[in-house]
Amino acid sequence: MGNGFPIFEIVIFGMIAAFLILRLRNTLGRRTGHEQENPRSSIRGLGQDPAESADDRGDNVIDLPGRDQNPQLDMQDDLPLPEDASPLDKSLHAIREVDRNFDRRTFADGARSAYEMIVVAFAAGDRQTLQPLLADKVYKSFADAIDAREAADHTQETTLVGIKQAEIVEAELTEAKMAEVTVKFVSSMISATKDSEGRVIAGDPNDVNTLTEIWTFARDTRSSDPNWELIATRSAH
Repeated sequence: MGNGFPIFEIVIFGMIAAFLILRLRNTLGRRTGHEQENPRSSIRGLGQDPAESADDRGDNVIDLPGRDQNPQLDMQDDLPLPEDASPLDKSLHAIREVDRNFDRRTFADGARSAYEMIVVAFAAGDRQTLQPLLADKVYKSFADAIDAREAADHTQETTLVGIKQAEIVEAELTEAKMAEVTVKFVSSMISATKDSEGRVIAGDPNDVNTLTEIWTFARDTRSSDPNWELIATRSAH
């Protein structure tokens, strides 16, 4: 072996990394929009007003907890549906019928990753990261909120402590073959908005808040594009 550089191990690690990136892209894709008619709706999920919450989320992201052990996500989508199957199971099964790459467990895991990426980039005002993740209409809402924050010269310090839950709660396959899957997220965040002089004007840098949001992702199953878009969000309260 000698003291030579471990080229073989680097190649193996590179192949593993490429596989994981491809899997995430195929699960939710690079575009996961955060569609809102009103920017306040999406911002409210972060506990802030439009001029504040688009603001900041910094790069403070603590390691997230592992996958939820939800029996619903362990069901095999290829098994025949029982006569008393729930509307949710029937809809997920219908999506699986037209999209053989769809799997509820991997979708929920991908949704968790997408939630983290979107929340962090949105609060940080990172337009470059947001644009490929959001549908055009949704991106405009986010960009407008970021512009308002910057115009007010506000900054926000936010830590995403963890995602406690990412559970599929609704699903639908429309007549136009649009697959829509709704996920309930429960997360913990610490957030504080500061003015140009560094004074806290909203939130609390020492307070952990639990937030519950409902996000709906959609994909045209007739398209060869595997990417999903986030088409709607709402607060669970």
